[in-house]
Amino acid sequence: MSIDGWKRLLVLGGIGSGRSEFALSLLQDQASVRRVAAEEFSADPSELAQLLRRARADETLLVEGLDAWVRVLLDPAHQPADDRATVAELAGAVGDCAARVVLVAPEAGLGAAPAEPVERAFADALGTTNRTVADACDAVVLVIAGQPSWLKVPQPAAGDAPAGFPAAARPGARPGGTGGTGAGANGVTGAPAVASVGIPSQPRQAPAAAPVAAPAPTLVSAPVAGLDAAEVDFAPGMDLPMPDDTTGPQAVARLADLDLAGTGFGDLSRLVSFAAATQATPVPAAWDRVRVLLVQGEHDGGLAAGHQPQETARRLGQATDGTGALGQLAAAAGADLQVVSAPPAAPIEFRPALDEATVEAALRTGWALARQAAADGVRLLVLAAVGTGTDGAAAAVLAATAGTEPPMALARVVGPGGRVDDTAWIRRCTAVRDALHRSRYAGRSAREVLAELGGGDIAVATGVILSAAAHRLPVLLDGPVGIAAGMVSRDLGSQARHWCLLVDDGGHPGVRVAAEVLGLTPLMRLGLDLGEGANALAALPMLRSALALAAALPPHPQPAATDAGDEPAGSDGTGEDAEPAGAEPEFAEPAPQGPGPATTQPQTEPESGVGQSAGRAG
Repeated sequence: MSIDGWKRLLVLGGIGSGRSEFALSLLQDQASVRRVAAEEFSADPSELAQLLRRARADETLLVEGLDAWVRVLLDPAHQPADDRATVAELAGAVGDCAARVVLVAPEAGLGAAPAEPVERAFADALGTTNRTVADACDAVVLVIAGQPSWLKVPQPAAGDAPAGFPAAARPGARPGGTGGTGAGANGVTGAPAVASVGIPSQPRQAPAAAPVAAPAPTLVSAPVAGLDAAEVDFAPGMDLPMPDDTTGPQAVARLADLDLAGTGFGDLSRLVSFAAATQATPVPAAWDRVRVLLVQGEHDGGLAAGHQPQETARRLGQATDGTGALGQLAAAAGADLQVVSAPPAAPIEFRPALDEATVEAALRTGWALARQAAADGVRLLVLAAVGTGTDGAAAAVLAATAGTEPPMALARVVGPGGRVDDTAWIRRCTAVRDALHRSRYAGRSAREVLAELGGGDIAVATGVILSAAAHRLPVLLDGPVGIAAGMVSRDLGSQARHWCLLVDDGGHPGVRVAAEVLGLTPLMRLGLDLGEGANALAALPMLRSALALAAALPPHPQPAATDAGDEPAGSDGTGEDAEPAGAEPEFAEPAPQGPGPATTQPQTEPESGVGQSAGRAG
């Protein structure tokens, strides 16, 4: 990597977005730039990779028109051929290129899906090319209306500013820019991508030289390998393990013997029982390795009513650079953060959110995420979510799986400054209602619910919960996306819910409904609404403290036994009626005094009123 932070950059954008102008602006300080038109390689598309491999270290290349290169690749004149192998060869050449290289391509995910089969095949091929090349680049930027939004941020050396970037284009300099969610290949067509995000080398400084209290969280950017189709079958009746059914009660019984000044752990005894069962030990340890899986999902149509533009990008940036609630709490807890970009969902009031192949890919990616976490030694997963329309998608899933009405599953829409937007809430309710009506003849199996209503983020979260159960990894649920995924995972593997713990329902009506159906009683009711995932992280220190205390406290000392010969003498000097020191005397029913309820014998009537009065007085 070069001294200014990047060496290989992919610039994406729609038609007329200004992507080419932005790419040129990045290279305006270079003495010499070699411009390469990708469509020049019409005779042999693989020659572009050869050109990149031959480039010298002192050169700067600007490769434009990757979409034209893809059309050349798909030309019948070059068929039959292994298109994926050619794309992989290009990405390998980009990664090995000695020169600095900037590649420019249109983003395939903008606009409606093409109606013609040929154009759909081109869009799929272009999307595959963009994802594969992006994985080989140091940085990726999406240009919209001339404004850059950094999807994958380079990692400059400590103290080095990325001199190759104009001030307005530097990662993090624009308020609307993201902290980075790069695309990682997972080997499954249409599967969500695992983020690859750079970690700032120095803690971010606030204005007036005031240091930020918490550093950025540790980011996990390792790609998730694709799964063999025969490895797991997402069908009802999945064979998943259950937590240990003996260690939980043993741990709770052990709490009663601890040396405490008070009466015990209260509702947190359920936490100790859960940890003991999932760890298969009556003395569970506090969770030392925690990973936050932040799933980003986008839902179009009425579900997005009231959502602020660029809000998702801003929240993602705050999470990764440690300035938002989720990022600060993750850093303070020493938790890893892994960002996953799920495939966007179509407006569910008009058509299904996803096709079946994308649902399958999303489930498998979620499965691989939890499997990877278990292999990395993670002891606890926190399921978080961010994105446009996620509350509405979760409400649609809950309406289909729990039978609740949309208004009972949708929280109020609160905008900046705490302003309640009832109009947006009505639009979301209407979209969910219309989606349920549109899909009324569709099945209600787990896959069909995800395809018709749920979308990519809930599908990924479902795969995470199922895989976590399979790998005996507990999950903290927090918010509507996670709880909706819990409802769907119940229909595939009923054991999965026993590996989930709900810390707080946050006052969210949909979470309350689903928690009751799943039997997940919240540990506490603080009404936290810091953002999905942040609520659980805020409570995590207390959960850890309770588990550490339960494991470290000694048992209460038992009273010392006394010898028979040392027993103190009673009132008669024989010692038979003596009580041990400090013991309470045995309770004895007092003898009745005069007539009353305790009297068992009939009372004799006094001979005169005088005697009766005297008896009552006595």
